[in-house]
Amino acid sequence: MITVTMKYLIRGKKLQLKYTPGKSAWTYHLEIPATRDIRGKWGYMKVSGSIDEYKIENLNLAPIKGANKIISINGTIRKAINKSGGDFVMVTLYMKDGKELIDKKKVMECFNDPDVLTNFNSLSKEEQNVMLEDILSEESQEKQIQCIVKCIDKLV
Repeated sequence: MITVTMKYLIRGKKLQLKYTPGKSAWTYHLEIPATRDIRGKWGYMKVSGSIDEYKIENLNLAPIKGANKIISINGTIRKAINKSGGDFVMVTLYMKDGKELIDKKKVMECFNDPDVLTNFNSLSKEEQNVMLEDILSEESQEKQIQCIVKCIDKLV
C-alpha cells in the first residue's frame, strides 16, 4: 500500500473564477491564496480536491514567480459546475507532497540485482518477511531508502 501525505492549500473557501482573455488554457483560472512561496517546476506541483463539489484530480499548479499560483479551469469543469468568469466557487485543494512511501513491489525492484535477489530468495520466508516489514514499517521514504540500502549491503 502506498501512503501519500497531503498538504491542504485551501479548504472550503470561496474564490472567484477569473477570466483573462487571450491566455489560452489559462483564460479561466483560479488564483490560490497563500501559495506564493510554494516552489516547484511545471508538472511537478499537482493539486486535487473539489470545485463546487466537482471532484478534480492532478491539475497542474502553475508556478508563477513571486505571485500566488493558479490552476486552469477548463470547459469540462466549467460546464460541470455551471460557472463562468466572475462567478464564485467553493474550493478545496490539496497537494501531494511527492514523497510516497515505498511499497513491497518497489522494494523488490530494488533487490533486482542477481546477487541480491539470489541471496534474498535463499532466506527463509520468515527472514524475508522480517526484512520487508522492517523496510515497509519506516515512517518516511528517506528512512525506507536507508533501510533498503542496509538490507542490500547485508545481501551482497
